[in-house]
Amino acid sequence: MRFIRPLSLVTCCIVIAGLLSAGCVSPNDEGMTPRGEETVTVVDMMNRTVTASADPGRIIGIGAGALRMIVYLQEQDKVVGVDIREQDANGTVSGMPSGIDRPYNIAHPELASRPFVGGITGDPELIALQKPDVVFVTFVTGKDADALQEKSRVPVISLISGDLGKNRQVFYSSLRTMATVLGKEQRAEDVISYINATLADLQERTSGIPAGEKASVYVGGIAYNGAHGLLSTDPAYAPLAMVNGNNVAAEAGTGGQIMIDKEKLLSWNPDVIFIDEASYSLVVEDLKDPVYQSLDAVREGRIYGVMPYNWYANNYDTVLADAYFIGKILYPDQFVEVDPEQKADEIYTMLDGKPVYAEMKQIFGGFVPFSQIS
Repeated sequence: MRFIRPLSLVTCCIVIAGLLSAGCVSPNDEGMTPRGEETVTVVDMMNRTVTASADPGRIIGIGAGALRMIVYLQEQDKVVGVDIREQDANGTVSGMPSGIDRPYNIAHPELASRPFVGGITGDPELIALQKPDVVFVTFVTGKDADALQEKSRVPVISLISGDLGKNRQVFYSSLRTMATVLGKEQRAEDVISYINATLADLQERTSGIPAGEKASVYVGGIAYNGAHGLLSTDPAYAPLAMVNGNNVAAEAGTGGQIMIDKEKLLSWNPDVIFIDEASYSLVVEDLKDPVYQSLDAVREGRIYGVMPYNWYANNYDTVLADAYFIGKILYPDQFVEVDPEQKADEIYTMLDGKPVYAEMKQIFGGFVPFSQIS
């Protein structure tokens, strides 16, 4: 079964100024009074100084990417409340038939049943009812974080989900800030080292391939606030960029989802096409248009599915897994010993704690030719 899947919120760029000081332990105490005797003080990603209980036992993550980072730090058992999009098991808000479709949710489905603490910016009264020691929140301004802290009477630490591209260090700083509060500094460094080593491996395999030997590639069906058809693409599609792929849409923009004209795709006539499986049904309908049968990739069966990774901010695990599958298709000699499905489960196990590729494949289609998705 195919599902329509909205993209996550766009990374809040206005907050990058707080990065330089983020994650630093500070002697200042301008936050709420923590419940525990031992405390830790950090400067968060909104450049706010916040004091919280050291090694808190009850935590909440609100907003895109907050709960994901908690899982990456292996602190999911301390979560005492979740927001609407994490609890939306029936898809009544997200539009999905199941809100449990992100790797960290699949690995830890019990999180969806934790008490409801409001929308994507949190409800201070509902938060207070759960008596958390600290709240982590993303995609809010410093003023909003201050207001939530004042009303809930709980220390609120603001983070940024970032990405694995130009905002990778932003993500790392957020993870380290959270880890400082949770006492999981070593785990944060392990996660960061693993991601860096994975990206380096992808680069080492593909950086030396001459441009003239690279197939031209188009990635279609890129979801953005819902599914889109074949003409939706991303000029800087991250998994393709990680393997130094020749993205034909690079000339059409600098990154992020865009819509192109049919004539443009026909003129590019890419050698290989990858389709975001979130948009499977719409792309299937588009490909019924006889005009697309003139595309070499369509006519010769060089069209493949890739798993969606943008849902409630970037699912970094799936980004990396998609990159290995794309690399295997484009450069089989450089990835000869790589089994993309096994690699995906290695990545999911490291970041989420469990191998969940089989469940992701059942939901979206997995790493197969597009014609084999049902």
